[in-house]
Amino acid sequence: MDTEQSAHRLTIIGAGTMGVGIATMAIGHGVPVVLVETDALARDSAYTRVRQQTRHAQLLGGTPRGAAPAELTVTGELADGRHAGAVIEAVTESAALKADVLGEVCGLVEPGTPLITNTSGIPIGELAATLKRPGDLLGTHFMNPPYLIRMVEVIRGEHSDQAAMAATMALLSALGRQPVVVRDAPGFVTSRLLHPMINDAARVVGAGTATVEQVDALMHGCLGYPTGPLRTADLIGLDNLADSLTALYERTGDEGCRPCEVLLDKVRQGHLGRKSGRGFYDYGEALS
Repeated sequence: MDTEQSAHRLTIIGAGTMGVGIATMAIGHGVPVVLVETDALARDSAYTRVRQQTRHAQLLGGTPRGAAPAELTVTGELADGRHAGAVIEAVTESAALKADVLGEVCGLVEPGTPLITNTSGIPIGELAATLKRPGDLLGTHFMNPPYLIRMVEVIRGEHSDQAAMAATMALLSALGRQPVVVRDAPGFVTSRLLHPMINDAARVVGAGTATVEQVDALMHGCLGYPTGPLRTADLIGLDNLADSLTALYERTGDEGCRPCEVLLDKVRQGHLGRKSGRGFYDYGEALS
């Protein structure tokens, strides 16, 4: 194992779509991972999902060629990740839940350990205000799938200290990522621009102006959006998108961020996108 990679030990909290994807990226780059998940079903399937995604990453060049994956440990106990060199929290997009998890892990790891919240839009300062060591906290916004998309939005909160930032930059370098550091604000850059646009695309469909396929075809063919906003929504997860939009609306008051009825109706029906097998498109089977 490369010396730089082996110097890092990563704890990831949450074995959902992003937690598993980040774990896949990390072990594929030689960084050992402790993946913490309290839900038994998600925990039991985590090894299988990481193994499947590792094969996908290798086939598409998302991991170094010929490198053996680092060790992955899956556990239900947060204390098992207390020796981490850095912690990435990747639980549901809920400020209250994230604050609870970060508060607990802050009491377990050594002071100075970077606490990295993977959020699509909850302000870092809002979460930092709940911690005993706010300087250790910063944000990342990995895109899905994180093992294929190399650029990462990194959010420096008002209280994020230089040591935490430097350690996180070193970790991202070991993971082969390209960070872009932005200032703290609701939605940061990517979600503040992308999510309201997806919401508007769903409104266009709901109004009967165009079909899902027509919206995506026009955005791709005329405006150069590679996948189209609604296929992107299915990849993000429509429940995650609705949560992110709600968080943006509550913090900005922007009506464009209020989740539209088309989106909310799909979430109520359990049509959550690629991961459930159906969203704006029908995929036939759930994403593993």
